[in-house]
Amino acid sequence: MSKNKLGKKIREFREFRQISREDLALNANLDKDQLEKIEEKNVVPSLGHLIKISRALGVRIGTFLDDQDQLGPAIVRAGEEKSSLSFSTKDESTREHLNFFSLAQDKAGRHMEPFIVEIEPSKESDYKLSSHEGEEFIYVLEGSIEINYGKDLYRIDKGDTIYLDSVVAHNVHAADNKPAKILAVVYTPI
Repeated sequence: MSKNKLGKKIREFREFRQISREDLALNANLDKDQLEKIEEKNVVPSLGHLIKISRALGVRIGTFLDDQDQLGPAIVRAGEEKSSLSFSTKDESTREHLNFFSLAQDKAGRHMEPFIVEIEPSKESDYKLSSHEGEEFIYVLEGSIEINYGKDLYRIDKGDTIYLDSVVAHNVHAADNKPAKILAVVYTPI
């Protein structure tokens, strides 16, 4: 999905629901200028902000990531993952170090969002924590990651898993300044 399609979909849903940009920004706990950049200037929101926008509009996060709807099961063969979007954990930054590949874009009505996520090392160490309703399951496929979770720091190595409550402020980043790849399944109740 292209960046401009994401902002356009958000704007279309907001207008369809007859919600002003100001009201959506308030309900999603975003700055109005931030929302305008997302809708009009193709700025990609952080995953946490996209979840907050989807909740404020009362839709699944997948609504904005879907290219089509398929009622039956969605099968993604090895190597055929669809490049979804790159999200930055820094709200105003264009630094994109989380590359998401959706594994269920074609599945309509889903409640979970499975992704393959390529995590590039960050040059900065002041990781911004985010929180949202729901749960996350992470399985490390390659490399190692660190997760700031509340006041704690967890190291998760290849083959390890972690299941966490997303409402606790958290951040996922590459460990040892080396790239990593994870399978992440995000559940967000509507």
